[in-house]
Amino acid sequence: MDNAQDSASPEQPTNGVAQGATDEVNAGVDNVDTLPSLEDQLRQLELKATEHHDAWLRAKAETENVRRRAADDVSKAAKFAIERFANELLTVKDSLEQTLAAENVSLETICDGVELTLRNLGKAFEKSGLLDINPVGEKFDPHKHQAISQIPSDQPANTVVQVFQKGYSLESRVLRPALVAVSSGTAG
Repeated sequence: MDNAQDSASPEQPTNGVAQGATDEVNAGVDNVDTLPSLEDQLRQLELKATEHHDAWLRAKAETENVRRRAADDVSKAAKFAIERFANELLTVKDSLEQTLAAENVSLETICDGVELTLRNLGKAFEKSGLLDINPVGEKFDPHKHQAISQIPSDQPANTVVQVFQKGYSLESRVLRPALVAVSSGTAG
């Protein structure tokens, strides 16, 4: 029996386990040939890194462009915010100039010119969202009115009975409160 084992050639394995191990080693060698080398992998990763860096630089540049454009838009909006209102005031100025340039001026002509100018100014205010605050008979509102006196009246207490100076609001925001006198609620 010992001769049988000795007679086996060293190239041929004596059992199936050794043959399977040899096949796995050979398969591993084939797989190594198909896997990219470390240098190839490094080169591919460097290319991807370069692509990502380029994309990042482009995104950063685009962000800066958007920021700059937005700043320009804000600057232009601030510069030209009153453009519409200014155009409306040109009509008012024209009316004043026509009144002053009129020959044979009478008091009636001047009054007509001033009334026309006031109507044009009212239209300009209205188109721009600038509204009068004229609160006679309304309940006193400290957000819209500034009371400078309190007078006896038949009106209920804290009712506006007299307006000394109109107030103005722009798009629901008070620019100037109305100067008013309010009722003390007791008639004298």
